[in-house]
Amino acid sequence: MNPVRAALAVLAFGLAFASAPALAEDLEFTLTNDTGSVIVEFYASPSDVDAWEEDILGSSVLGAGESATVTIADGRTQCEYDMKFVWDDGSETVVEAEDLCETGSYTITE
Repeated sequence: MNPVRAALAVLAFGLAFASAPALAEDLEFTLTNDTGSVIVEFYASPSDVDAWEEDILGSSVLGAGESATVTIADGRTQCEYDMKFVWDDGSETVVEAEDLCETGSYTITE
């Protein structure tokens, strides 16, 4: 391939990716329960949303001292999430505006 064609091919390839829309990715992080209680429900919603999403744990629980990989597959490119923890005694803890992309993990403590 002559040098001019090669340069045009590289330029066309680069422009194709530069003009493509940003793709949303699943947010994955490690959640660690560093308390003496069991988490029976866990909610995470983007900080700019005024309602909680579905319970991420579903029928599972996260026991004291346990860790789990959490995947938020909401199609958003957001990193700041509010989180709500519901404990086995019915009490709740809310954590606001945590950047889960930067840390890659979150540890709840007492």
